[in-house]
Amino acid sequence: MRLISSTASLLALAAMGAAAPAMAQQKGDVLVRLRAIMVAPNESSSGVQPSFPGARIGVTDSYAPELDFTYMLSDHIGAELILATSKHKLQGRGTLSALDKVASTWVLPPTLTLQYHFLPRAKIRPYVGAGINYTIFYSTKASGALKSAIGDTDVHLKDSVGYALQAGLDFDITKKLFANIDVKYIDMDTKGRLNTGALVNRVNTAIDPLVVGIGLGIRL
Repeated sequence: MRLISSTASLLALAAMGAAAPAMAQQKGDVLVRLRAIMVAPNESSSGVQPSFPGARIGVTDSYAPELDFTYMLSDHIGAELILATSKHKLQGRGTLSALDKVASTWVLPPTLTLQYHFLPRAKIRPYVGAGINYTIFYSTKASGALKSAIGDTDVHLKDSVGYALQAGLDFDITKKLFANIDVKYIDMDTKGRLNTGALVNRVNTAIDPLVVGIGLGIRL
């Protein structure tokens, strides 16, 4: 609901700015955007082997701020570096569904995309992009519920490398300030390891989140 409310507010600001003269976006410009994002995983996982082959691991949605920097290589081509970090809960599914929380983890997925901006001189400027993502999982901790169920456990998630796809719109508010709506799909897979004493369980999880963001930007 907060994301929807913020979207409506930004669209209203963009509409108010429609009467303002368009500021041409051109080679050499630096665009800085601050967004509020929703990270919505489209997860699937293997069984937790060897102890819980009928179990699956789910990943919850998360909300976070996101900062990005775009350098315009030409009037139409930009390179964008996206920085954000979000915290997610890992949930038990299948035979572990009684465990609402198996573990928690922070996710840092720096992403670099190459964008094509269709209308650099218009007030409303759509763009698409594609690039590469490197995801770091950190501060991963087993839940008390998991430890009570199977004993003291250390959880580790392997970092991920994958592709990223992007589409968005910039809306002029003033000559320098603009609103932004952005959607990304990130190919993100991890291998989980649960160490319980001498026993090691492993699980493969595809997270593949859809990242929806709204925010404000400034043209430098």
